[in-house]
Amino acid sequence: MLGWAVTFLVIAIIAALFGFGGIAGASAGIAQILFFVFLVLFVVAMVARAVRGKPPV
Repeated sequence: MLGWAVTFLVIAIIAALFGFGGIAGASAGIAQILFFVFLVLFVVAMVARAVRGKPPV
């Protein structure tokens, strides 16, 4: 999921360089949403691992 966020961020940067503001804004928004979903899933996984008694890696 983090890879998809980086991909959309790169698309947004390239689109902004070429002047496509709408595409750049949409891609940046998608990248931001994917990044926050990744963070939430990562924290949930770490909490679940800690509850089961395994130390975080």
